Amino acid sequence: MRGAIVTGASKGIGRSIACALAARGYRVLAVARSSDLLAELAASSEGAIKARRCDLRDETAVSDAVAAAIGEFGRLDLVVHSAGATKRGDFFRMSHGDFLDGFATKFHGAVELTRAAWPHLVNSSEGHLLNIVGAGGRTPSADFTIGGSVNSALINFTKAMAERGRRDGVRVNAINPGLIETDRLTLQIARLAEENGVDTDRARAMLIAARDIRRFGRPEEIADLAVFLDTPEAAYIHGAIIDCDGGLTKGI
Repeated sequence: MRGAIVTGASKGIGRSIACALAARGYRVLAVARSSDLLAELAASSEGAIKARRCDLRDETAVSDAVAAAIGEFGRLDLVVHSAGATKRGDFFRMSHGDFLDGFATKFHGAVELTRAAWPHLVNSSEGHLLNIVGAGGRTPSADFTIGGSVNSALINFTKAMAERGRRDGVRVNAINPGLIETDRLTLQIARLAEENGVDTDRARAMLIAARDIRRFGRPEEIADLAVFLDTPEAAYIHGAIIDCDGGLTKGI
């Protein structure tokens, strides 16, 4: 039975991934900063999901979370890093601190999580590190300068660790979600509605049209892909950055 850590697991994509893994027999340590939401998730999982509050900006907390997973499961086979919402808006209204905070959780959190988990993934013999990044890393946007920059850095880090993983026997991949039906998207739509003086239904339609996609994605669709990437059928997928965005990313 594979042991997994999922960060950002209290809601959105991370929560869906944690639930999907648990439903398929994984033992999951769900990590996030929201204790209440984590406790509710663990309580609903019939013991398959353990909860641990962890601020990924704290190097010691990250290593302690990895140690807790080993203590719970006796092994660690899969790490899914899905945490790290970043501030969106006018670049000239963003502070130095906004940029530092954006990188601290998502990028540096990934770095420290990888550093702490790597020896255990090596010991697994089928270890897998999966970063949930985002379409903004390949498609820059003026209102997403922090998130896009962080995502680009995480894509580069994923590729670099995939090169190391070939030597150490650890697969490393990433998924780039597009516009997914989460709380973050709800806030984005609300801002768009306010800026344009329209209702949220109209703002949703405007955003879909502006991004030239047919619809928004669902967290479960990202979770299904994450689960597939950890199956034997996906064993030859290594160092891949997979767009799951309804065609939002137009670049090659």
